[in-house]
Amino acid sequence: MSGLGKVVRSGVRHRRVQTLVLGLATTVAATASVLGGSLLAASNGPFDQAFARQRGAHLTAWFDAGGASAAQVAASAHAPGVSAAAGPFPTSTVDPQDGSELGLPAGVNLPPMTVVGRTDPGGAVDTVTLLQGSWASGPGQIVLSDAYDGPIRQIGTKLRFPGLPGDPTVTVVGLARSVSRTADAWVSPPEISALTAPGTPGGYQMLYRFTAAGTPAQLATDRDAVAAAVPRGAVSGTLSWLTTKRGTDRNTALFIPFLLAFGLLGILMSVLVVGNVVAGAVGTGRRRIGILKAVGFTPAQVVRSYMGQALIPASIGVASGLIAGNALAVPVLSTTAEVYGTATAGIAPWVDVAVAAGALILVTVTAWAAALQAGRLRTVDALAVGRAGKTGRGQGAARLAARLPIPRPVSLGLALPFARPARAAGMVAAIVFGTAATTFAVGMASSLNWVQEAKNHDTADVVIHTFGPPPGAGQRSPVQQRPATVAPTAISPSAITTVVTAQPGTGWWYGTADTDVTVAGVPGSTTVTTFTGDSSRAGYAIVTGRWFRGSGEAVVPATFLTATASRIGDTVTLHARGRAVPVRIVGEVFDPHTQTNEVLTDGATLSTAIPDLRPTAYSIHVEPRTNRSDYIDALNRALSPLSLTATASGANGSSDVIIALDSLTAALTLMLIAVAALGVLSTVVLQTRERVRDIGVVKALGMTPRQTIAMVLASVVTVSLAGGAIGLPAGLALHAATVPAMGHSAGLDFPSAAIHVLPAPELVLLGLGGLLIGIIGALIPAGWAARTSTIAALRTE
Repeated sequence: MSGLGKVVRSGVRHRRVQTLVLGLATTVAATASVLGGSLLAASNGPFDQAFARQRGAHLTAWFDAGGASAAQVAASAHAPGVSAAAGPFPTSTVDPQDGSELGLPAGVNLPPMTVVGRTDPGGAVDTVTLLQGSWASGPGQIVLSDAYDGPIRQIGTKLRFPGLPGDPTVTVVGLARSVSRTADAWVSPPEISALTAPGTPGGYQMLYRFTAAGTPAQLATDRDAVAAAVPRGAVSGTLSWLTTKRGTDRNTALFIPFLLAFGLLGILMSVLVVGNVVAGAVGTGRRRIGILKAVGFTPAQVVRSYMGQALIPASIGVASGLIAGNALAVPVLSTTAEVYGTATAGIAPWVDVAVAAGALILVTVTAWAAALQAGRLRTVDALAVGRAGKTGRGQGAARLAARLPIPRPVSLGLALPFARPARAAGMVAAIVFGTAATTFAVGMASSLNWVQEAKNHDTADVVIHTFGPPPGAGQRSPVQQRPATVAPTAISPSAITTVVTAQPGTGWWYGTADTDVTVAGVPGSTTVTTFTGDSSRAGYAIVTGRWFRGSGEAVVPATFLTATASRIGDTVTLHARGRAVPVRIVGEVFDPHTQTNEVLTDGATLSTAIPDLRPTAYSIHVEPRTNRSDYIDALNRALSPLSLTATASGANGSSDVIIALDSLTAALTLMLIAVAALGVLSTVVLQTRERVRDIGVVKALGMTPRQTIAMVLASVVTVSLAGGAIGLPAGLALHAATVPAMGHSAGLDFPSAAIHVLPAPELVLLGLGGLLIGIIGALIPAGWAARTSTIAALRTE
């Protein structure tokens, strides 16, 4: 065994290029696999654990009290498939205002709140976790969900409801968390009557667990069973646990298809490199294999020696990949702890174990398959065979290249790969992976830039804020992460639009106003953005359907369609200030915003329910050849009687998720390109050393060092062009499959414009990138061949 160990160590030490290639290839594969696996575990583990621990609701249903009695709603607990149920709980939607404890700026109100009457936080379904304080046990007490969109986080805060009889006031006595997102707040059941507007029937909430609820199809069956157990039309909305899970996992889910694609590239490339390097070592070491067998090594020992030469650098590479993967995953997983309130969001140990074991098993099997040839070689044949390949191979290609009107060293180099077709195929495969990785990375970066532009969407030149000093262009209210309901000035919108339209240089404009409403079945509040003016110029990318054309029509993102189980053409009901406002969905927009419950509609849609809703900002695009600075100065002079100010509109910065994806793309792509180039380097080194005597002969016949370099570089041109031609469409196909998968995992639909982002000139350059990879990989062995003296080359066997 000691003799075998010496052989393995000697092979690793003397084949430094091959050792480096093997180590880097396994590093890339392990890094990407750890990232993908850890994010996959993080996107499923915390929510599933919390959901199981709290016996979360598979389905939350809201019922109209005018369509079904409490007894009829309670009877739905016996619907087919129901394994456990809780309720009915009385519900109400209210518009709270703070009791001055929060210190909110003037005109900033709290988002609407869905309140549920519940005696205690326990029960057979949806056990609510009390984080602070106590449960509401009497009148005037309320427990807030930590998922409520408002800034309230202190026990003892008082909330007022001036729109209800008697202007009731409640005190926050606790903060709680529901994994099912069943409510924004909880009170004792008798308190619901004081929080329900006169003349409204109110509603009920039921929570269900089912025997089969793991897929959307199963939940659709369960939902139909519940609806069939109550009078027709009594169900006003439902919420699936899969929708809640998808929303909470959205940040990490976006990474998973992207990293899995890189992991697949890394794994396939590592298999290719291991097989190519071991097979090349066997092919060029036949005499050494014969000597080992002559001194007593068995065929199995010879095979194990070559496997060991592959496993040592592979083990180091896997260890490096585990360290790099864990380090890169930490910032990506940092949001998971915040979402679920857990203490840590580290790497699952089984991911490291699985990646390490899988990578080493893969290397072992690949190296064994490539090293079998060494075990099958007869001792006499191995000792008798030199390094050169079999005579006759590539002769046809050599004769054809000689007829080409090109320098003779170049024609000799072009014919070299055909003498070793299997080795040339390995080099082609390495360049295919390198080109595919580059194409995939460039396409991914372009798609992410498109996403960022679609997220910013506003291409206006000038903006006018109508609510006093704005928090800053592109910024949100400092008291909330979501847009607050901000009261604009009392200035008539018509006075503002008159100034804007009369200003020379105005091209087009639109005004926007944000308000919060509730939609049955959608947890929390939904932000409605209303538009006046030429809203079609707002810059939102349409996925399907069209932009709204008037009152009663709306466009929404894919996440809203999922949350409401609706489609284009359906009508949803918005509840604003006690009024029901039906809107018809006419289009889906691409809007990857943190607040995914969004509705975009015409300003007239909510004019009846909220008559005082006025634009808080006007976006203006100036005409071509109009100086923006001069336009702003002139517009501010015209606005001075209204005490308003126009400012230049600035683009929003890139989101943290997109920055992280860009960084990971660059890092992993550079590693894959380096592996591809080193794969070419390894093959060309073997090819050059194998033909060193031939190089000595042509040098003796007068070939200069510069011509020698040209010959070696020419030997990779054909395979590089072939690899680039294959790798380009492969990279485009991988990109076209990964981008929609990233969107679907995050609950978004990507339009074709986000996928087909590479123009023809870039595609040509990416295709030629394979040639660049090949030349870079061949430069070092070409220099070595040029520096080798003629005498030393001729003496080499």
